[in-house]
Amino acid sequence: MPFEAFTFVQMDLADREGMAALFAEKQFDRVIHLAAQAGVRYSIENPFAYVDSNMVGMMTVLEGCRNNQVKHLVYASSSSVYGMNEKIPFSEDDKVDNPVSLYAATKKANELMAHSYAKLYKIPVTGLRFFTVYGPAGRPDMAPWLFTEAILQNKPIKVFNHGKMMRDFTYIDDIVEGVIRIQDVVPAGDIPYSLFNIGNNEPIQLARFIAAIESATGKAAEKIMLDMQPGDVERTYADTTRLEAAVGYKPKTEIEHGIQQFVDWYKAYREM
Repeated sequence: MPFEAFTFVQMDLADREGMAALFAEKQFDRVIHLAAQAGVRYSIENPFAYVDSNMVGMMTVLEGCRNNQVKHLVYASSSSVYGMNEKIPFSEDDKVDNPVSLYAATKKANELMAHSYAKLYKIPVTGLRFFTVYGPAGRPDMAPWLFTEAILQNKPIKVFNHGKMMRDFTYIDDIVEGVIRIQDVVPAGDIPYSLFNIGNNEPIQLARFIAAIESATGKAAEKIMLDMQPGDVERTYADTTRLEAAVGYKPKTEIEHGIQQFVDWYKAYREM
C-alpha cells in the first residue's frame, strides 16, 4: 500500500476527551492542524459551527500539544484576518483588528491562542495565513466548483461586486509544498512563534478567473451581476517575502493552469 503509514481517525475536534486520548495514544512529534469550519458567508448563517470547530477545536489541539511535548505545531490561519485593510500587499506585520466576519474573527482568535501557548508553555508554533486556496477536490461551496458546475450545466453564475473583486488565488499544490517546507522551520527564542502568509503573490480579478473557467470548460458563462455580500472583502494580496526568506519558496502556479487542473478533476469526479 502506498499509504501504509497513514491512519484515518474520524473525530469531532470539539470532543475534548477524545482529542486528549488521541494525543496521549499517538504521541505525535509534529502536528499540522488544517481542520476548521471554513467559509465567510456560512459563518453568518451558522455561527456556533465556527465556535465549536475553530475555537474549541483549536483549544483541544493546543492542549494536546502542551500535554504531550509536541515539538512543532503548524496550523492554518486565513487571509480573512486582514479584513478591509487598504495597504497592499498584506504583510504579517499589519494590524488585523477589524475582522468583517465571524470566520475571520475566529481565525484571528486562533492566532492569539497559539501565541499565548507559545509564550506560556514554550510550544513551538507556526501559523500560516492561507490565501484563497483552490484546486482538485476543492470545497463545493467555493467559486471554482460553483462556477464550473453552473457553466457546464448551462446555468447562470452569480458575480458579486460586479466582477471587480480581486483574489490572491493559491493552487493547492503550492499550499502543500509550503506547509511541508515550513514544518522543518521550528521557531525558537523566548516566544517560539512564527507567522507567515502563504499566497500566490499575484491577485487575480474575478473576470480573469471566470475567463479561465470558460476556457477550461469550452463554454461561455451567463453572468448575473450582484453587489458585494456581507462579510466579503474587495481584494486579497499576500506579501510572501517572509515565507520566501524562511523556506526559499514562493507559490507560482498561474490561474489558467490551476483552473484547468480543477476542471479536469471535476469532470472526472462527476463521471465516477
